[in-house]
Amino acid sequence: MAHPPTTPADAARSRTAEPVPSEPSAKPATHDTAPPPALLDFMLREWKPASTRMPPKLRNAAAFAARRRALSRLFPGETLVVPTGHEKVRANDTMFRFRPGTDFYYLTGNLEPDCVLMMEPEPGGGHRDVLFVEPNPGKSDSTFFTDRNKGELWVGPRLGVPQSRARFGVHEARALSELPGALGSLRGPATRAVRALRGMSPTVDGTLEETPRDRELATALSEMRLLKDAQEIRELSAAIASTMRGFEDVIAGLRTARHEREVEGIFNLRARVEGNDVGYNTIAASGEHACILHWVKNEGDLRPGTLLLLDAGVEAHTLYTADITRTLPVSGRFSREQRAIYELVHAAQAAAFAEVKPGKDFLDPNRAAMKVLATGLERLGILEDAAEALADQNQFYKRYSLHNVSHMLGLDVHDCAQARAETYKFGQLKPGMVLTVEPGLYFQTDDLTVPARYRGIGVRIEDDVVVTPRGMRNLSADFPSEASEVERWMAKVWKSRGKRTRA
Repeated sequence: MAHPPTTPADAARSRTAEPVPSEPSAKPATHDTAPPPALLDFMLREWKPASTRMPPKLRNAAAFAARRRALSRLFPGETLVVPTGHEKVRANDTMFRFRPGTDFYYLTGNLEPDCVLMMEPEPGGGHRDVLFVEPNPGKSDSTFFTDRNKGELWVGPRLGVPQSRARFGVHEARALSELPGALGSLRGPATRAVRALRGMSPTVDGTLEETPRDRELATALSEMRLLKDAQEIRELSAAIASTMRGFEDVIAGLRTARHEREVEGIFNLRARVEGNDVGYNTIAASGEHACILHWVKNEGDLRPGTLLLLDAGVEAHTLYTADITRTLPVSGRFSREQRAIYELVHAAQAAAFAEVKPGKDFLDPNRAAMKVLATGLERLGILEDAAEALADQNQFYKRYSLHNVSHMLGLDVHDCAQARAETYKFGQLKPGMVLTVEPGLYFQTDDLTVPARYRGIGVRIEDDVVVTPRGMRNLSADFPSEASEVERWMAKVWKSRGKRTRA
């Protein structure tokens, strides 16, 4: 997914920033009637006793515990508070689908809203992990059917307090009603030994005094995520495999699809069937819309002879997301002009790949790609002098390339956004880092510096790679990327799904 050249992450992607608190309420909606006392009494009787069996421990619970221990070592003797955030209002009393706060999930594996992780320092060193969660009263309280926000019959049962302790392997779980008291005890002189993740919980933000140390906690969590372990690579690989199936669904759909929204819907169906959701809003940009980097309105028609820039990723149930872009000829074949631009972008990506290895600067792949693009633009007669265009004081090539070629990838599509520049944008690549490599060229329809035959063409090619001890591995290598390979891929999908190529 493309991003601004000076920003390694897109903070606006956070779906849990600026949260809206969710509080239980038995108040009926304005279109509903209040239940009479007799009904309340009737609803509370004659239910089968709830099971006392504890849920199984979360798969890979040991990995989440190891992350908490690593965070503990960074801040000995300090209390750490990490909320997950709340559901957000979409319209009136309808909510957006909840997605846990990235840092909270990274440390716990818990998908429920409203929860808070508090890591309390212990006298002998280390921390005691306390998870504040919504209790599950079962059907012993009338809110199970009167509370539209959290009632079991409205939204399904919550895991519960003892169940959460067993499921997530924390030292202790407590009811959310105990959170205000626990936070209140940290005020005053104790605040000097507290760090909280901000912008996720009004209760936390309103109770604890904000200090620069909070920012250090957010930075530490982002920098922990810079290096992925083997399990995280497997999760990303699974998301990428689902994404490829989604792309092939789209290719098959191009036989009859006439609109960008159809492309979006086809891909998003695969994301919901095989994963949690899309990792970001699907970019289905046809024709000149491909020249708009984050075109998510998807309001255009698909026209024969034009290109479709599809930038999309499945977010797995474990919340790790793919981020892949392929530029596809809607009719199955590139025109001469389209192929020329596509092959130039493909060559730039190959040059960037060669620079992804331990010890290289994070920006080295970008420098290599931009050199190839500038040289190619000079050859096409778009830039007068590649060397002049590449000079730091000019950077004229950015008129057509617009963005840098890489960002970190993981639980967020623009992962590790709070990491320090010296460890990320101006840092060096290390084994375990996962990043995108995504050069592009975008020729606006009204750009008079571009020959008319190229105007309106937008091409981006994006793959997800992991840095290895000796170089890199392309996690999305199964996606065809060379122009002729893309044409054969589309023909193969169309043939296997029973239709000829589109005229």
